[in-house]
Amino acid sequence: MATLILVRHGRSTANTAGLLAGWTPGVALDERGAEQAAALPGRLAGVPLAAVVTSPLQRCRETLAPLLAARPELAPHTDERIGECHYGDWSGRKLSELSDEPLMKIVQQHPSAAAFPGGESMRAMQSRAVEAVREWNARIEEEHGPEAVFLMCSHGDIIKSVVADALGMHLDLFQRIHVDPCSVTAIRYTPTRPFVVRLGDTGDLGALAPRPASPDAGTSPAGDKGTEGAGNAVVGGGAGAA
Repeated sequence: MATLILVRHGRSTANTAGLLAGWTPGVALDERGAEQAAALPGRLAGVPLAAVVTSPLQRCRETLAPLLAARPELAPHTDERIGECHYGDWSGRKLSELSDEPLMKIVQQHPSAAAFPGGESMRAMQSRAVEAVREWNARIEEEHGPEAVFLMCSHGDIIKSVVADALGMHLDLFQRIHVDPCSVTAIRYTPTRPFVVRLGDTGDLGALAPRPASPDAGTSPAGDKGTEGAGNAVVGGGAGAA
């Protein structure tokens, strides 16, 4: 089946200021984030992309701008389901202040029980994100074939929750996953199970390109054509619950 490339947006002004941005408008990339975004087309130069899907938030759209400029044939699709978690009353507040909130302990240690005041639960966040990923994966495969690669630009908690689902992990364990700004996580979905082939990767991504078929090419027992060995995962980092 198709391969999904998940890109976390580049470093933002909220990341720099230690704020929980959520859906707060006007959160842009900072100088470092713009540099990270500018490097993305080169990192993905060897990877053919069938489609690009983005969170509607500004920092994701800015992250993709250099890539889309380099590949004018790609028209981005926007999907609110991969937008940031709705943090409600917590949006725009400093993480240092939120660390004293009793709910933060739940967010970090028992996130499946966490619901943000005036916002959504973390269970609902994961459910909508996974639904979006699975639907897009089926659509891309139907339209472009099982070797197609597509990209989604999203946010730290969204990506971590999708990875947890792919690994068969309970949501309560998802805070053990860490993804850096502008890092790449890749998941190949097969009929039997997903394979996480990159996690928080900030380096070269050429190995994600489909491999040319050879007459003696075998398949793995899971029928994934060996993609679980397509490269070592490099664990990156985010900003806690943000």
